[in-house]
Amino acid sequence: MKIVIVQGAFLPVPPLLGGAVEKIWFSMGKEFASRGHEVIHISRLYKNTLTEEKIDGVNHIRVKGYQTPSSAISLKLLDLLYSRRTLKQIPTDADIIVTNTFWSPILLRGRISKKVYVDVQRMPKGQMKLYKHVGRFRANSKPVATSIKEELPASVRRKVSIVPNPLPFSTPPKVNIENKKKDILFTGRIHPEKGVSLLIEAFKLLDPGWKLKIIGPWQIEAGGGGENHINFLKGLAKGFPIEFIPPIYNTAALNEYYRYASIFVYPSLAEKGETFGLAPLEAMAFGCIPIVSKLKCFQDFILAGKNGFIFNHRVEQPHLELKKKIELLTENSALRLKFANEAIKVNESHSISAIASQFLKDFDSLLH
Repeated sequence: MKIVIVQGAFLPVPPLLGGAVEKIWFSMGKEFASRGHEVIHISRLYKNTLTEEKIDGVNHIRVKGYQTPSSAISLKLLDLLYSRRTLKQIPTDADIIVTNTFWSPILLRGRISKKVYVDVQRMPKGQMKLYKHVGRFRANSKPVATSIKEELPASVRRKVSIVPNPLPFSTPPKVNIENKKKDILFTGRIHPEKGVSLLIEAFKLLDPGWKLKIIGPWQIEAGGGGENHINFLKGLAKGFPIEFIPPIYNTAALNEYYRYASIFVYPSLAEKGETFGLAPLEAMAFGCIPIVSKLKCFQDFILAGKNGFIFNHRVEQPHLELKKKIELLTENSALRLKFANEAIKVNESHSISAIASQFLKDFDSLLH
């Protein structure tokens, strides 16, 4: 197959500025190429990246993109300009066109529309009805699939499929679970909707001996909550063993934190923003036990009471609920070992190889 992957206007590939979607498709492209498929990956031109180059068998083409604007209207306009540029780079003989930009599915009409594979990584906000002509809607979780179908007429709902996100590394990590540190970890955007303040409040109530490490961007242009929010969080954490670490975009460097942390907490409050949860999955690959909020998207791969815990973030004092779940693990080393051994099994179920096979099977169904 000739597979074209079209990424958004704001983050480059390779994922030099991070981005779960960029990580996923960068890995998927290389896996498809290793299986003999021709892969063209179109993305934002950024600083020292080349307009054209080949990486591990994948032909990368880059066009002018933009920094993420603060205005939603500006974002849509810039995405339109970028998407029109990418259209010129898509070969007419492509078999599959994977895209996650807002405008590309709208612009890709006519005979080519049946080849369009819309990668839905976020909860849709009404735009799915604009894409009725495409070949496939790919949801990364059951809740996303349900939301897509709610926006489509009954006759089109058969086009919706579910393929989970893979881990963004191809080789299962070597981890000594018994050599874990008393570290609790959060990685992700430091934004009010991520619930980091809940985590800090819960951590402050724990018995001493554990450390909390918070990794991620706080700047608005990087999706964070801005300077006022990070200053608020640092004030909340003052006097406690809580460390704020700048974002780490190098996968190997970030994996070292997962390797040694015992517990990973992702207390997201984004009822309509979270769709899968790649960070908890990455943590689990290293035997780092996840504790997440009660959002449905996490429940596709986190089995409460088996390989992680889920706390109710909708109660009046959610930080107390979170504290109880954390204590179950901090106070019981045998339980930590048991859960870590279950969590690490995602290296098989969500490997790049396993998920690539699911994608290729889905692509093939569009061609026959």
